[in-house]
Amino acid sequence: MRKHQDLLRVAMEAARRGARAIRSHERPDDPAHWGRKGVADFVTEVDRNTERTIVDALRSATPDAAVMGEELSPDVARAPLVWVVDPLDGTTNYLHGYPACAVSIAAVVDGMPAAGAVLDVTRDVLYHATAGGGAWCGDRRIEVSGVTDPANALIGTGFPFKSQGLLPRYLRQFTRVLGATSGVRRAGSAALDLVDVALGRFDGFWELQLAPWDVAAGTLIVREAGGLVTDEKASADVLRHGAIVAGNPVIHEWLLGVLAE
Repeated sequence: MRKHQDLLRVAMEAARRGARAIRSHERPDDPAHWGRKGVADFVTEVDRNTERTIVDALRSATPDAAVMGEELSPDVARAPLVWVVDPLDGTTNYLHGYPACAVSIAAVVDGMPAAGAVLDVTRDVLYHATAGGGAWCGDRRIEVSGVTDPANALIGTGFPFKSQGLLPRYLRQFTRVLGATSGVRRAGSAALDLVDVALGRFDGFWELQLAPWDVAAGTLIVREAGGLVTDEKASADVLRHGAIVAGNPVIHEWLLGVLAE
């Protein structure tokens, strides 16, 4: 099996190629050119071209690996090495020119995240981690915040726009979190939200409905930055469809309790 650092180099290069592919396209600002997968859920030729660029890079470097993603194979692939890819996390932001979108690529080895890269496309900043190797922004090591009082905490979130039946439950949670913290923010890219937890910009984050490709790389980056990422029941198995709760250890524990009330 390839070393984690070797896998990270492949992920980082594929992410850079993906970001270049996104930037090389003219943004389709006419909604007539936006493909629609569901309510407020879009896919464009930019997504598809970027995905092809990334997959070609990954398969060229690791021909024995499986590749998983929303537009690729949405089901969990069963292989010793699986690349979990979101070629454009934050498509709606991208379409509106809102500066929060990312390329997210993770290498999962025997079911466990081994290497991950999240590239902030607008700012051209690459965040990365390997299992046991820490979390990094370039050559600078990053760490979660030390905030322990929820009253001082800034919390990130995501709306359940694909599963609007979850809205009543989510709004109850939102009300409790907002009332107990210094604020709640929603930027629209789960990969970057998790990076913000790893950087200490957010002290915690939660969302009720995410997919493996939304969170695989970001989860590893948060954990290697000293944080925790689980589902609502505190299970560390988050590479599946469902809820995500992340944060520094203290705020993560507090957030789990608030969401369960």
